[in-house]
Amino acid sequence: MTDRETPPVQPIDAELTRRLFHERIIVLGDELDQAGGNRICAQLVALAADDPRRDIRFWINSPGGSVPAMLAIHDVMRAIPNDVATIAVGMAASAGQFLLTAGTPGKRAALPHSRILLHQGSAGIGGTAVDVELQADDLRHTRDTVLGLIARYTGQPVERVREDSLRDRWYTADAAVDYGFIDHVTERLDELFPLEPRAVAGLGVSA
Repeated sequence: MTDRETPPVQPIDAELTRRLFHERIIVLGDELDQAGGNRICAQLVALAADDPRRDIRFWINSPGGSVPAMLAIHDVMRAIPNDVATIAVGMAASAGQFLLTAGTPGKRAALPHSRILLHQGSAGIGGTAVDVELQADDLRHTRDTVLGLIARYTGQPVERVREDSLRDRWYTADAAVDYGFIDHVTERLDELFPLEPRAVAGLGVSA
């Protein structure tokens, strides 16, 4: 991309991200890549260090993305002491669905018109016959790991999750509750955004 084609910097986006972060809100609002995964992991750790008891809200509106980045975020969510309240805001597909479902039980929600997509990830395989075999083994291991975690978090048998994930399968917010991806559908502002005054002392910001 040339300088002429480079889109202009949008300072409002950075300002909104900063304000939301200071309210203990993290946003995955695009396709997840390694850089985005690193940013979210760092934000989770920073908020946990600031206050290990208060909830962290995680808004998700994403078509999916990197499986390694997804699993890294998952592991950090599990490592920190805080509850992570996940909320689907629009679309939680593939990696977005996984992270939505990996939130703290009882605190996984979706807005009424959100859509959730379950499917198995795909990846290109190439190289020598030995390379292909090794890559295929790794992909199977990753697939089985992800499907096993989805089964654990939804309460569904892993065989059903495996079968349902063979093709793209979309769920409404209500259907996502029935399946176990989320715990409830919400229209409450206080679930999206903390309404009470607060100070984030460790970050040097007063709200």
